[in-house]
Amino acid sequence: MKRILIIEDDEDIAAIESDFLKISEFAVEIAPNGKSGLERALSGEFDLILLDLMLPGINGTEICKKLRDVIDIPILMVTAKATDSDKIRGLGIGADDYISKPFSPPELVARVKANLAQYDRLISKHIQAPKEIKTGGIAINTITQRVYVSGREVELKKKEYELLYFLVTNADIIFDRETIYEHVWGMDSMGDTATVSVHINRLREKIESDPAKPRYIQTVWGTGYRFRA
Repeated sequence: MKRILIIEDDEDIAAIESDFLKISEFAVEIAPNGKSGLERALSGEFDLILLDLMLPGINGTEICKKLRDVIDIPILMVTAKATDSDKIRGLGIGADDYISKPFSPPELVARVKANLAQYDRLISKHIQAPKEIKTGGIAINTITQRVYVSGREVELKKKEYELLYFLVTNADIIFDRETIYEHVWGMDSMGDTATVSVHINRLREKIESDPAKPRYIQTVWGTGYRFRA
């Protein structure tokens, strides 16, 4: 049984999330504030974390940053703040997905299931993948999930790594944003596909010598993106 940690200070919202997840046969634990949530999340006992952004004590942004230094399980931000800048900030610090309040409980459960399934598929792929993938000046160690560009290690967030891995292992194939979203985020048009553009831009900043004139991740206008081997 998959274990979900809910870090949420609103008792009513936490109860709704917990009830619907339990109906879907998840084991659920609730942490009512940032301090206790961070401590429980770092225990390594959970498969996914539902993380509220606005928390007393330590806020969700700080918690996400600290967690991403040590764990790679899916983190879903749940918040009443729904501006594009908030979404970009949350995704940029390592959140896997973003759901805005008020939300549909069935959609929340669907997002949880999709992120867990995508994580399991990724782990399975890496077990079967070659230890190292090299293309041009890029080297990917699929065991440690470390990436090197021209011999220099670059630090990638979890979804940045997954996006790069997907593009590299499907080199020279053009994908539209919807297809990339479905493969990397594991959801069929339930999320904001603008997320793909955000992560593409962040990847370019880290692996391209000139992000304005990318050598590796190229835009095919009117169609999507491709990785040039």
